[in-house]
Amino acid sequence: MYRSLILLVLACLMGTPAFTPAYAHAFLERATPAVGSAVASAPKSLMLTYTEEVEPMFCHVAVTNAAGAAVTGGAPVARDGGRTLVVPLKPLKPGTYTVDWHVVSVDTHKTEGHFTFTVSP
Repeated sequence: MYRSLILLVLACLMGTPAFTPAYAHAFLERATPAVGSAVASAPKSLMLTYTEEVEPMFCHVAVTNAAGAAVTGGAPVARDGGRTLVVPLKPLKPGTYTVDWHVVSVDTHKTEGHFTFTVSP
C-alpha cells in the first residue's frame, strides 16, 4: 500500500499523461437571441456565452441578413470574465439573420459555428 502511494505521487510529479490537465474548447453555451429562435422585437445586440473564456482580440462574429448584408454595428466586447461576447447590431428589420462566429479560447483552441434567428414582423 505504501509503495503504491509513493508510485502514484511520483507519477503525478513526473506529469504522466494520465495526470495532466485536460484542456477544452470554448463551445457556445447560449445565445441571446437564442439559436433558432423567433423574437418579437429586434435586438440591439447579440450576446454569445461560451463554456470558457475567449480572447476577444482573436474572435470574429458576423451577423448578416437574408441578402447577405452585414448588420453588425461594431466589434465584439467581452463580459462575464471573458466568457460572453456582446456584439452591437444595426437596427434590424423583420427577417431571418445568420450568425457566423469563430473564437479562440484562452488556451488557444479555436472553435466556430453558425446559427440563425428570426425577427418576427
